[in-house]
Amino acid sequence: MPQPTPILHHFDQSPFSEKIRIIFGFKKLAWNSVRISRIMPRPDLMPMTGGYRRTPTMQIGADIYCDTQIIIRELERRYPTPTLFPAGNAGMPWALGMWTDRPFFQSTVNLVFGFIGDKVPQDFIADREKLRGGKFDIAAMTAALPQMRDQFRANVDWIEAQLGDNRPWLFGEFSLADVSAYMNVWYARQSIATIDEMMRPFPRTAAWEERIRAIGHGTRTEMSSADALEVVAKAQPESPVFGDGADPNGRKPGDIVSVMPDDYGRIPVRGEIVSLSAQHIAIRRSDERVGEVVVHFPRAGFLVVPG
Repeated sequence: MPQPTPILHHFDQSPFSEKIRIIFGFKKLAWNSVRISRIMPRPDLMPMTGGYRRTPTMQIGADIYCDTQIIIRELERRYPTPTLFPAGNAGMPWALGMWTDRPFFQSTVNLVFGFIGDKVPQDFIADREKLRGGKFDIAAMTAALPQMRDQFRANVDWIEAQLGDNRPWLFGEFSLADVSAYMNVWYARQSIATIDEMMRPFPRTAAWEERIRAIGHGTRTEMSSADALEVVAKAQPESPVFGDGADPNGRKPGDIVSVMPDDYGRIPVRGEIVSLSAQHIAIRRSDERVGEVVVHFPRAGFLVVPG
């Protein structure tokens, strides 16, 4: 039986979405693209996610995957060849992703928006302040540009050092580590006019960046958000029910919990546990527009609270 086509809800400028698009290319997948706005509202997506609003989200039938960690796990499970975890590197690429997605990304965000400065639209600033629960201070980012250049240089220098023996990829073979580290270089390149000058001291990283860009995005087909809603409304979740006997807090299928990121965008999504493990939790919820869905989250970087 053929696999259903993944549907990615994303916007083209999203660095986290670029991670998934590159994985589609690496695995040579066909996928459907639903372009969402960079800011709220997203009226056709919220019924699926239950309020989770970070980008991207992947939809497969009536199963909804929130955050790149869990999207990547599901793509690797469904399409294991070629693998993102070659030569037994099953753990470290994930750990490296916590560096690229958090401290490296945060300094890159400050660099990008400090460079753009007063060109950032006010509605975007207001949206990000609501998402972060604090001030999105463009003036402070602009003032911090010298420090952010230093941080970007230091982080890219780690990539350059790893490529120092002229290996083509960070772990020798292409892996999730390359996808994750590439995200921030890609993001900087979208907005910073002086990026070539900034990258000049890092020739191996620049060549590595070109190799990743050449992978492409697989076979992309545009889809409307209305059509994506119709897909989920006609489908049934396919997630099996299973527990985790080693769960340190005794959670089990049937428990009502709320799940949310632990850093920003802390919007709780409430539902009934369907399955859980050390790296995954899935909860069942319903909405009058889409019916029953199962929403999947990673565990690292996410809170699970009762009720």
